[in-house]
Amino acid sequence: MATHLVWFRNDLRVIDNAALYHACQDPDAQVIAVYIATPTQWQQHAMSARQGWFIYQHLMQLQKSLKKINIPLIYHETATFSGSIELIRSICRQYKITDLFYNKQYQWNERQRDHAINAQLIDDNIHSHPFDDSVLFAPNQIINGSGKMYQVFTPFRNKCCEILQTRPIHVYPKPKVREQVAAIESNPIKPFSYVMQEADYAIGEESALAQLRTFCQESAQDYLQQRDFPILNSTSHLSAYLAVGVLSPRQCLARLTAENPNFMQATKSGAFGWFSQLIWREFYIHLLFIYPKLSKNSPFITWTERVQWRKNDHDLHAWQQGLTGFPIVDAAMRQLNQTGWMHNRLRMIVASFLVKDLLIDWHDGERYFMSQLIDGDLALNNGGWQWAASTGTDAAPYFRIFNPTTQSQRFDHDGQFIRQYLPELSNVPNEAIHEPHKWAKTQGIKLNYPEPIVEHAKARQYTLAAFNAAK
Repeated sequence: MATHLVWFRNDLRVIDNAALYHACQDPDAQVIAVYIATPTQWQQHAMSARQGWFIYQHLMQLQKSLKKINIPLIYHETATFSGSIELIRSICRQYKITDLFYNKQYQWNERQRDHAINAQLIDDNIHSHPFDDSVLFAPNQIINGSGKMYQVFTPFRNKCCEILQTRPIHVYPKPKVREQVAAIESNPIKPFSYVMQEADYAIGEESALAQLRTFCQESAQDYLQQRDFPILNSTSHLSAYLAVGVLSPRQCLARLTAENPNFMQATKSGAFGWFSQLIWREFYIHLLFIYPKLSKNSPFITWTERVQWRKNDHDLHAWQQGLTGFPIVDAAMRQLNQTGWMHNRLRMIVASFLVKDLLIDWHDGERYFMSQLIDGDLALNNGGWQWAASTGTDAAPYFRIFNPTTQSQRFDHDGQFIRQYLPELSNVPNEAIHEPHKWAKTQGIKLNYPEPIVEHAKARQYTLAAFNAAK
């Protein structure tokens, strides 16, 4: 009798899980699932305490869901990926596994781990079945006429649309209850040997799918008009579920299409705008796969390695703690520190401020974000930071620098978002909220809020000079 092992990683769901679905296709096979926590590796990758908690909560839910279809989930913990290699081999021997099923991960360390395991299993005469599950398309599938990966987003998206209109996305159903039941019991999932911090997020596949459905039915059409205003609850808030695989991008696209059937022809619609965000996610994951250097702290544009960044721990700390004297930047950073999430427009503003106003190395911002975000994802975080820093493919030109004050005036006009996270500015009138110290001086008031740590106009010139010198 065949015995199939499903190795769960960042795919903590039973619906639309390619590896799980295919492992269950043989009705006569026994199916066992395994999850291996790697807390030291997570720490090296700066995974946040909130994401650790989020994974743990969903892992317990996953074990319950699998039990309902008679699949035991066994849990192990080892420090690093290298330890998981021997663990998988040991499990395969112990349970006489004939086939290993897993969904691919595209980061460099994870790919090296999987190559090593596959080589070991070949020696043991065990078949490996990897699947491209966390993406809409395999990373080498969206290519230009020269057979290469697109380096600009819009033609990449156009190619995705072209394929999707001729070959719709397939969503895998939840596997049926197994009649062949492995004679082993699921073991208790212990709290990880990793600092964890609770977050205000609903747990479970059903909650994630309900949130997806509500967004696509009620908010997607207004997405383009409202997405840039952080005070509005106008974005999907699904990124954390996508990051750990509680939702798949296929489920997102399928639901969006069900609620907005013709959105690909309505390219100015909110539904198409949200679809574009799914494709940005796809774009950054494909880039990470095609260009392994992106997993290794290297910029996409080589000459930007020569930019002379400022090493200033005081300014970096002020940015991290929301004490820069620029209200929109500080409110955004406090939102991140308090909730583990930040609105996407704000991510662009604070990233631009760190790199272009303070001229601090984007790597410092990238790592700090990962250490705080519940939706931390290497490909997306790296892609966003390299876009803001003008070091990546399809990046904003290096001379495009956000003015934090005008961004604040445009996207938080009355300061509602600012006041939500900066209570010390609660008495500042709307028209003065973006530059509160100017108002305070005219009123003879001393604010309990720091003065701006940099003058934007001068900082802009300094940054341009630094980039020009590196070219």
